[in-house]
Amino acid sequence: MAELSSIARPYAQAVFELAKDSGHYGPWSEELEFLATVTADKDMAALFSNPRVSRQQAADIVIGLLGEAVGDEPKNLVRLLAQNHRLQALSAIAEQYEILRAEAERTIRAELESALPISDEEQHRIAGALKTRLGREVELVVTTNRELVGGAVIRAGDLVIDGSIRARLERLAAAVSA
Repeated sequence: MAELSSIARPYAQAVFELAKDSGHYGPWSEELEFLATVTADKDMAALFSNPRVSRQQAADIVIGLLGEAVGDEPKNLVRLLAQNHRLQALSAIAEQYEILRAEAERTIRAELESALPISDEEQHRIAGALKTRLGREVELVVTTNRELVGGAVIRAGDLVIDGSIRARLERLAAAVSA
């Protein structure tokens, strides 16, 4: 996986520079997500590794599937990636692009996993507290996980706040067995 990350970095940076020049980060996010979804299919992965399929044919197939869903620049990216045997890196490119975009827009995606549903009011309060703590706009994604028993876990970048009952029980069990 580290290899794909290294391969993806210069492509993501180049796409980010294109988006920055135009001031339109959103369309590239959507197009990269769509490209990543199309190329992540297991049949597509088999196609990319088939020695009987030329680089040009692989690019033509992907572009044909995309139709009018993406513009000319993303199609050119597909051609470039196919030429360099890098189509399998599109998911990693999309991920790295989103990191660069979030940094430029001073935003962060935070995941709130709780044992019970969280009200909208509580979600806004938590997002506000994270915004204050992190100094960025926060996009809060909320999921429910009954395995937590109670409490919640928040993940935002490198920050992890684990206030779940499950984690407390695990710490207690470790302390008792030590």
